[in-house]
Amino acid sequence: MSTSPQQWQTLWINVNLATMQDGGNSYGSIENGALAISQGKIAWLGAMDDLPAFNNEQVEVIDGHGAWLTPGLVDCHTHLVYGGNRANEFEMRLEGKSYEEIANAGGGIVSTVKATRAASESELFDSALKRLNALHQQGVSTVEIKSGYGLDTTNEIKMLKVAEQLAKALPVTVKKTFLGAHALPVEYKGKADDYIALVCNDMLPKIASLQLADAVDVFCEGIGFSKEQTEQVFAAAQKFALPVKVHAEQLSNLGGTELAARYQALSSDHIEFLDEAGIVAMKKANMTAVLLPGAFYFLRETQLPPIDLLRKHGVNMAIASDANPGSSPINSIQLMLNMACTLFRLTPAEALAGVTCNGAKALGLGDEKGQLAIGFDADIACWDIQQPAELCYQFGVNPLSKLMQVGDIVIA
Repeated sequence: MSTSPQQWQTLWINVNLATMQDGGNSYGSIENGALAISQGKIAWLGAMDDLPAFNNEQVEVIDGHGAWLTPGLVDCHTHLVYGGNRANEFEMRLEGKSYEEIANAGGGIVSTVKATRAASESELFDSALKRLNALHQQGVSTVEIKSGYGLDTTNEIKMLKVAEQLAKALPVTVKKTFLGAHALPVEYKGKADDYIALVCNDMLPKIASLQLADAVDVFCEGIGFSKEQTEQVFAAAQKFALPVKVHAEQLSNLGGTELAARYQALSSDHIEFLDEAGIVAMKKANMTAVLLPGAFYFLRETQLPPIDLLRKHGVNMAIASDANPGSSPINSIQLMLNMACTLFRLTPAEALAGVTCNGAKALGLGDEKGQLAIGFDADIACWDIQQPAELCYQFGVNPLSKLMQVGDIVIA
């Protein structure tokens, strides 16, 4: 419900609005518009010509001078908390080694686990803060951070605590996802079922009791965990009323997405090898497809996600950085927008929806973030651009001029 102008606290005038209320079909543009804020929420928006009378003495007026406003950006899939780096594996890949070969040789996720376990909370916090700040300075106001490099109870809790600390260090909404079933730790080699039992019976209950997770994720893949093991984790998450999501169909089609749909998952992420049956299941479950162009680019993959089928069935498409040390060490949401268009052939409107309204849906926040709409959180990015497509067209030059988080200017 819109509020009366007497209750407004802040008013943007002389701005163009990309409301992102159309889910990628268009920008939902309102040119030469205005937007009012009350109690951290969007209270009114529309054309300047329709602006109601208001009290100049009570309302802080911000003249946008023709800038564009979008919702604050949402990076709905990251692994920002980790120790060390994997530049050596970058070299190995360039010498011809595959992702699977590196993982099977003790590299990949397992090497990051070793570095993450060795790092203190403060060391993990300091390195992750730099990565989160890079995203924040590009207009990201909401981010998801996954665990998954601890792979034991103590270190998974440590990672999620660091994610919680990051939410207090920067004015960013942080959603925490427990990804204990990310890879098999070396001490459980050949004993995957035993490790999944640890995830379900020890890690998850303790993390839930500490309220450290907002969702639960699983890497359902040949080098990860089987459908049967994935389902055990989903069933355990259900006991704690935690929503689930899945890394699936990145390297092969194991049916992880269809399984996730049966558990009303929030999203399926990567999905390069997803088939039409999986897409139909996603649509029925109102899941979001999270596309990760950074990993596709960095791993030099050739199998494109099934964009045309996702469009055909009307599945919401989100875009995220997948910021992680091994397959997408990229902390640039601008680059993701560009890659979504150049590599995956999304339209700029679809790409921008991917980091606004659809990114919010992938985190279960679709009713409060990701749109410029009455009643939504006043997370608002102000851009020095002439048209929204510029956000996808160029990267390396930051056009962000202001960022609001629930009605407060946090970058100016």
